[in-house]
Amino acid sequence: MQDRDGKIWLDGQMVEWREAKVHVLTHTLHYGYGVFEGIRCYHAESGPAVFRLQEHIQRLFRSAHILNMKIPWSYDEMVAACLAVLKANQLQAGYIRPLVFYGAESMGLNPGPCAVHATIAAWQWGAYLGEEGLKHGIRVKTSSYTRHHPNVTMTRCKAVGNYPNSVLAKTEALSCGFDEALLLDTEGFVAEGSGENVFILRHNVLKTPPLDSALEGITRDTVITLAREMGLSVQEQRFPRDEVLIADEAFFTGTAAEVTPIRELDGRQIGAVCAGPVTKAIQDRFFDIVHGRDRSHAAWLTAV
Repeated sequence: MQDRDGKIWLDGQMVEWREAKVHVLTHTLHYGYGVFEGIRCYHAESGPAVFRLQEHIQRLFRSAHILNMKIPWSYDEMVAACLAVLKANQLQAGYIRPLVFYGAESMGLNPGPCAVHATIAAWQWGAYLGEEGLKHGIRVKTSSYTRHHPNVTMTRCKAVGNYPNSVLAKTEALSCGFDEALLLDTEGFVAEGSGENVFILRHNVLKTPPLDSALEGITRDTVITLAREMGLSVQEQRFPRDEVLIADEAFFTGTAAEVTPIRELDGRQIGAVCAGPVTKAIQDRFFDIVHGRDRSHAAWLTAV
């Protein structure tokens, strides 16, 4: 990633990609105390457009507030910087990564003496779980790692330090020949994927876990909205992993994963087909909206 042509926004300035560097004693590098976002820009019919940019930057500021970090730039400045990075890199579509972190002004658990820094990068990035996964579904393993308890870390916060849990689950699943992991909460109920929210369809009811230990996903909220518009009953409720096994359909959602069907959990096929009709209908509607073909939620798109 470091050896590329392009520009990265760093502390209010557009710098050369290869020169966007921090010191090895950067506080967040050692203690994981920082916040970030993942945002997608799509090549819409009217030109490049960022999906739900405002909601993502709002969540970035909420995450910083939870960690008691004061972002030195305003909400409007961060929104404008995301768009500026896309323009500077001449991207028609891509992934945007804002990161807010503490610098190297001091070492030790107290970040107070450290300055708050921010950076925004953007690059081309295809389907996170693969184009085949989007079409035909992925194979998922129940992780041996438990999702965070809300009294252990701040689960509503998209914090840098929350993600070793996800890395352990993801790498374990890959090492066992699966595509992705499914994590349970501390009481054994389904929580989320390593970087995705999860939905199941059973008896024509769409279910997703409540936000007890799962991140408040923006694509999750999008799918709930679209499903209800399509006449589906949507319930936010806890369910065990065996209910996933007997579901009619299942899928992951996320900025990176978008809407990815789950065709198998722990070696058992889910439903009758790899990507069920309801999952496919939601997926099609989602992509029609983000690419500007469906204008029913045009406010979700910010032109670059």
